[in-house]
Amino acid sequence: MSRIQDLVKEHFSFRLIHVDKHTGARAGEIITPRGVIPTPIFMPVGTHGAIKALQPSALYDMDIKIILSNTYHLHLSPGSDLVKKAGGLHKFMAWDRPILTDSGGFQVFSLQQKSIKEEGAEFLDPKGKKIMLSPETSIEIQQNLGSDIMMAFDECIPYPATRKYTEESIDRTHRWLDRCINSWVEPKQALFGIIQGSTYDDLRKKCVDEVTARDLPGYAIGGVSVGEGPELMEQIVSKTAPLMPTDKPRYVMGVGNPEDLLMIWENGIDMSDCIIPTKFARGGTLFTNRGKIRIKHRNYRRDFFPVEPNLNAYPDTHFSRAYLKHLFDSNEILGAILATHHNIAFYDNLAKRAREAILEDRYREFKKEFLEGYSKD
Repeated sequence: MSRIQDLVKEHFSFRLIHVDKHTGARAGEIITPRGVIPTPIFMPVGTHGAIKALQPSALYDMDIKIILSNTYHLHLSPGSDLVKKAGGLHKFMAWDRPILTDSGGFQVFSLQQKSIKEEGAEFLDPKGKKIMLSPETSIEIQQNLGSDIMMAFDECIPYPATRKYTEESIDRTHRWLDRCINSWVEPKQALFGIIQGSTYDDLRKKCVDEVTARDLPGYAIGGVSVGEGPELMEQIVSKTAPLMPTDKPRYVMGVGNPEDLLMIWENGIDMSDCIIPTKFARGGTLFTNRGKIRIKHRNYRRDFFPVEPNLNAYPDTHFSRAYLKHLFDSNEILGAILATHHNIAFYDNLAKRAREAILEDRYREFKKEFLEGYSKD
């Protein structure tokens, strides 16, 4: 163990409070210098240092505990050096609660033109400039941003992937992880390792063994929700999560459908994030306990009920479905603002209800009851 891994334990820890006696679902607390995060938790995504269509004050009103921002995009604009000069990302965006930054690995994965080398990932930015993102530069950017949780730089393996490609990729990810650790100097910033392995159970186990041997503050399952479908996603999570340490936070990256969240929480996952609630909101799709509402549909023109009557959130206690439909029909910005507020509140409330069910050993019943009333369509 390096000195930094020893020092970070003075600032960052995880407390497992309860495991549901009928499932693997867990309730816990992540303790950071900027606040305690109850788990399970869903993290809203603020890609560019902002939750699209929502003021930070609304996040405080909802008592959101942590948000996620994007290393790749903040590196492109405005640049991590500028953010550092501004006092770090928290001060820059007026948010004093925890922030998790991803490493940029997923964004590189999503690019059409890229080259993965031992040094790192080479690609062109939107202006055509060649950029090399390496383990060292990823950690440097994240330390400039000053996030509370940093993610190690890895390769997000596409689906499908051959066994040979996956083996070579995870071996390189392990080498990259050591380079991330060697570049990590700030003990108030926790570094999480990422477990890859595509759909190969034995390679996932190999990756778990290698990554957890570094004794990091937390660990994530990566390379899911990349086109493999819900059945394979569940297979990966259900086989991998039990192999992860019980005394560290467990994070599944990029999962955001309510039914998928219920699945990963049942398998002992503590953290998750996704752009789904905010992206869908801007398009007029709202999440409710009875399924998704497409608010632009003509059926809502004279619907004077709240979007979700059982949700104590500002859009639901003040406005009707008819009003939100009118806003979208009129192309009013307020429509996207209220829809985003609603969806984030709904997701946060779902996580809080799941936590309560875990503490009362009734998670299985909670999941069953929710899914019986929830329609994916």
